[in-house]
Amino acid sequence: MTPDSKLRRLPETVINRIAAGEVVERPAAAVKELVENAIDAGATYVEVVIESGGQTLIRVTDDGHGMSAEELTLAVERHATSKLPDDDLLQVKYLGFRGEALPSIGAVSRLNLISRRHESSEAWLIRVHGGIVSSPEPSAYPLGTCVEVRDLFYATPARLKFMKSQRTERNHVVETIKRLAMAHSGVSFRLLDGVRTVVDLPAQTGHLFDARLGRLAAIMGREFGENALPIDAERDSISLTGFIGLPTLNRGNAKMQFLFVNGRPVNDRMLYGALRGAYRDVLASNRYPLAALFLNLPAKLVDVNVHPAKTEVRFRDSGLVRGLIVGSIRQALTEAGHRTATVVADGALGAIHTNSYSQLPYRKTSEGSGVMRANRGLSDKLYAPLPGFDARPEARIPKTPEDVNREEMEETSVDHPLGAACAQLHSTYVVAQTADGIVIVDQHAAHERLVQERIKLALKETGVARQALLIPEVVELDERDADRILARADELAEMGLIVEAFGDGAVVVRETPALLGEANVQGLIKDLVDDLADLDDTLALSDRIGDVCATMACHGSVRAGRQLNADEMNALLRQMEITPLAGQCSHGRPTYIELKLNDIEKLFGRR
Repeated sequence: MTPDSKLRRLPETVINRIAAGEVVERPAAAVKELVENAIDAGATYVEVVIESGGQTLIRVTDDGHGMSAEELTLAVERHATSKLPDDDLLQVKYLGFRGEALPSIGAVSRLNLISRRHESSEAWLIRVHGGIVSSPEPSAYPLGTCVEVRDLFYATPARLKFMKSQRTERNHVVETIKRLAMAHSGVSFRLLDGVRTVVDLPAQTGHLFDARLGRLAAIMGREFGENALPIDAERDSISLTGFIGLPTLNRGNAKMQFLFVNGRPVNDRMLYGALRGAYRDVLASNRYPLAALFLNLPAKLVDVNVHPAKTEVRFRDSGLVRGLIVGSIRQALTEAGHRTATVVADGALGAIHTNSYSQLPYRKTSEGSGVMRANRGLSDKLYAPLPGFDARPEARIPKTPEDVNREEMEETSVDHPLGAACAQLHSTYVVAQTADGIVIVDQHAAHERLVQERIKLALKETGVARQALLIPEVVELDERDADRILARADELAEMGLIVEAFGDGAVVVRETPALLGEANVQGLIKDLVDDLADLDDTLALSDRIGDVCATMACHGSVRAGRQLNADEMNALLRQMEITPLAGQCSHGRPTYIELKLNDIEKLFGRR
């Protein structure tokens, strides 16, 4: 307190404007509060109209149960609410509950609120301009409520200086509407910006999961709808539902990750961390999965009263929540087996360039045009006997072990999802024929996943078998890295890797996991050092077993450039079909691409 002043109570209008700074920081925040009120009122249709990004006008109309004149008067008073019947902040069951939204918005704008209850014959209108409240007056209006906010922040000009462009503010409003629409698929949402309809999401009907996926696909895109895995798990009165994308459907940022707690969109670091941790074994560190997850739990187990914006929550048992998220996502990914995203095939088809007209190189000769001459030479090559080949009809070519009988191949392709191996290209890619298309497999990426899953399974069941190196391999490191890997020697030994000190700044590797075969020991140790550098020293390797196994698998897998025979190629395909997560390698890259015959025929103009 300054010497020349004394304590005094601030005017109610100033108090409301201060509170508005916490609740309404931008137009999107006002839209969020008003739409949440509409949802709480049982609305099945919500329409939002904005102008100038929401700074000039925000109008929210709904068909909820409405309010009487007495309720309108209370609605614009601070901390007046119908959503805490027992005054218990630990039993919050509605999106709104503080009673701050309407008085805060009215304190910094020109607010008109008109509403009519279903059992009433007339509607009532109340105005709040800059915090000055008028008396309710009769009005004409259909059932429901309409909240009109004009000149937002006119009463607090300083706030206007911090507003972004109209386009930016509009985008924030769009994002807010979409997030709320995801959690309430049975409600129709419509957003207009004064010129056009920006969002139009009709109510989804049918089974909850079907309706929710339809709404998510409308917002997150058709690709997500086609490549989403359902999540439905429950543990100790906490349920988790929603959809996650296949690992091969990913983004370079986390904008397509949506998390909800009891129907409320939230931004919680623990929840996002759990989602990222669940994908750790199947996605590169700089890629992000697509997901929309809905966590429902008793109100007493979560505190939503952390911040006026109501986007932060606190869980009574965050470990239980994290375990549920990680466990259910990993189970869904495992059950997906070798499935990969359809966008992989779409990308491959999009990368194929075709020419509408092509010809062999032209060369003018005395015998006629260069094209005709080239074609004649090609014809000679096509029909001339091959060296060492008997062209007589009765002659037969003896089969080699690598030859695949066509009839057997077609039968196999029907019996197995990844078909029968036909060829190996560039000593790197296996080509297989399926019943309705072809599959191209990256042999290194595929085998990397197979080895990783075998190591994890061996660790879980009987332990990893080791093979002694005929000549132990010395790996030169700096002293800090050598100390780091030697400190984890006992844990690495459980994973089949025996490492010992070998002077200053060096280690010697005496045994490696038998599953790795002829592994690149130098590369393996150096990559493990990098992995350990990223780990907390107090974190056990068993908690990041997927990362360690992935590193080992990468250095012990079939390399690009190794030629495979038919039996080896088919064995690789069969193992992929029965191995969890075989649709992508440890870094999130696809292990195979499937092209349907219909798409291939379109490329050649046959359809």
